[in-house]
Amino acid sequence: MSGTRNALFAVPLALGLLCAVAVPAAAAAPPAARPGASLTCRGRGVDPDALVRHRAETVVHAPLSTVWQLQTDVERWPDWQAPVRTAERLDAGPLHAGSAFRWTIPVPATPSTPATVLEITSTVQQLRRDSCIRWTGPATGAGLRIDGVHVWTFTPVGGGVRVTTEETHRGPQVDADVTTATALLRQGLDGWLHDLKAAAEARAHSRPR
Repeated sequence: MSGTRNALFAVPLALGLLCAVAVPAAAAAPPAARPGASLTCRGRGVDPDALVRHRAETVVHAPLSTVWQLQTDVERWPDWQAPVRTAERLDAGPLHAGSAFRWTIPVPATPSTPATVLEITSTVQQLRRDSCIRWTGPATGAGLRIDGVHVWTFTPVGGGVRVTTEETHRGPQVDADVTTATALLRQGLDGWLHDLKAAAEARAHSRPR
């Protein structure tokens, strides 16, 4: 499943997960344009056959525990990610392999789709605490379905944590215009990383020293 945070193509998180919503029909990019080895968590990566994919990373100057807590405390995503309208866990306890969560993002009308609220149901497939997460799941709305695979890794570095993420999308809209969909996905992942970095660093700096 980055400008005005109320419009789909200007909302960082919505773009990162739902970039297919308004892309026009066009030829798909050739497979040769796709990168090779994917990011992995416990040996599993993104969809190897998906035409739409992007990888991004940033260094967050905050403790690993802070970054991990923000990313895995799903129900609090709306606190630091304005695009997320609701987020709920479908199980209890710390996030783990098998955990599922449902969250929603409003989507405005586009030239090809009506305004709708997109519901995303994500299931954690692999997780290593303080190291990586991989989740999959569909995003559905009025006349829309996008199937995504999203991998995150967290690596301690001097002064903070390198957060790397890679995501792939499948679906009629994204597959119709791979170039546009990939550009929008890139904006979305960059926006998510920006928000995560800002929230983690703000929290780290607010703690007593």
